[in-house]
Amino acid sequence: MSAAWIPVLWLGVSLLLLPEPAGSEGAVPIAITCFTRGLDIRKEKADVLCPGGCSLEEFSVFGNIVYASVSSICGAAIHRGVISNSGGPVRIYSLPGRENYSSVVANGIQSQTLSRWSASFTVTKGKSGTQEATGQAVSTARPSTGKRLKKTPEKKTGNKDCKADIAFLIDGSFNIGQRRFNLQKNFVGKVALMLGIGTEGPHVGLVQASEHPKIEFYLKNFTSAKDVLFAIKEVGFRGGNSNTGKALKHTAQKFFTADAGVRRGIPKVVVVFIDGWPSDDIEEAGIVAREFGVNVFIVSVAKPIPEELGMVQDVAFVDKAVCRNNGFFSYHMPNWFGTTKYVKPLVQKLCTHEQMMCSKTCYNSVNIAFLIDGSSSVGDSNFRLMLEFVSNIAKTFEISDIGAKIAAVQFTYDQRTEFTFTDYSTKENVLAVIRNIRYMSGGTATGDAISFTVRNVFGPVRDSPNKNFLVIVTDGQSYDDVRGPAAAAHDAGITIFSVGVAWAPLDDLKDMASKPKESHAFFTREFTGLEPIVSDVIRGICRDFLESQQ
Repeated sequence: MSAAWIPVLWLGVSLLLLPEPAGSEGAVPIAITCFTRGLDIRKEKADVLCPGGCSLEEFSVFGNIVYASVSSICGAAIHRGVISNSGGPVRIYSLPGRENYSSVVANGIQSQTLSRWSASFTVTKGKSGTQEATGQAVSTARPSTGKRLKKTPEKKTGNKDCKADIAFLIDGSFNIGQRRFNLQKNFVGKVALMLGIGTEGPHVGLVQASEHPKIEFYLKNFTSAKDVLFAIKEVGFRGGNSNTGKALKHTAQKFFTADAGVRRGIPKVVVVFIDGWPSDDIEEAGIVAREFGVNVFIVSVAKPIPEELGMVQDVAFVDKAVCRNNGFFSYHMPNWFGTTKYVKPLVQKLCTHEQMMCSKTCYNSVNIAFLIDGSSSVGDSNFRLMLEFVSNIAKTFEISDIGAKIAAVQFTYDQRTEFTFTDYSTKENVLAVIRNIRYMSGGTATGDAISFTVRNVFGPVRDSPNKNFLVIVTDGQSYDDVRGPAAAAHDAGITIFSVGVAWAPLDDLKDMASKPKESHAFFTREFTGLEPIVSDVIRGICRDFLESQQ
């Protein structure tokens, strides 16, 4: 009897299941890795063997029941409940591409949404063969040839010197047309490839501007250049008006969220491609983007010729949309042909995080040193309250190697550097070190301590783009002069907040504090009164930071 196709209707998805080939019972399934994707199996139906011990967090799965072919086969099988994390045989069926792959949590795996992909697959329980699933993954999607097996591929960390969360906002309007749209995608792909995408490097997503903006994929969807290139290739041309302003505003408000994969302390960047000119107002969108801390780059192609200027709403649209009108955030290409030479200069701009002025907020662009009184009059229990005060201020800021930095010095007659700005680059480590600071006990020489901190803590970071702050916490009168050392700190660009407790003289606090004295000097009779001052100091730091940026 000849084989027949078997149609099956499965939750609204019509599948054509291939019949069993003759003699297929007991056939050995193809050994694959944890990372083998549906698109790696170039058959309409195949039996595969998933290894055990794969990390659930490392699976990339898009969809539910029907999965985009860029998904991990083993991840999809666990998500579907076909196998457990101990591995096993799986049967995979190839399906056509579709739109709107859904996001569902199942069996410990969070699948992701994907707007569109060119091919799909689904999975069922496979036939057991002679092989057994083991903890060691096999690195090929072909039958074993007896050769030495490769190690399971690891996800690439990427270019650690280029940390940015980037949205490419491409032009999908009738203004650019299908042909130039494809050339635009090729250019974006080259930029993405040179960026060095990886888990610890830049992450990218893509939004298409047309009549209505569409987020094609988010930052969290792909962390390898290869997958990003596949995704860019699959993006289809939408057409319509080039409502770039509408798309930029949508991107600033909806794209850069924690759920979409944005990382704390990492610069947020939108690269806007405009072929010709936008159909709507882009200035307001630029303002919204800046309010959301997003750095807007404009890549303009084929500027309007003099005869076309009458159709442009605002000929200065580039200057009004970019993060800063200083030449750094605007980039021009004459046309979409021969664009390879423009890739590297653009990538260099996107990787220069110290130039990302719109990412700089008071929470991620400050160096804050704490000068803590460890004199005998404080006592151990009150010293713990001082450390709690310091921790509550520090934990508010976005501490990272390219963000806010914290340092601490304890003083009596002597000074002890507890940690510098470069010792710890995570909030968890900074808070842990603060908790474990040992109480010194001794006299009080605040002036010498200020000079020591300016020289040894702020000195090594004098070229830092961050704004410098010093928070002094003391409970008594200094045995030395504080006015001269504080004035030297002010001259070095360090803003001082002085916080006094108990017997700290108000005159000393004002002599140390920056101007206006009333908003930089604080006093409380009891150590328990430090807690309400936390918010005052934080607000003061943010106020001073914003004023310094104007």
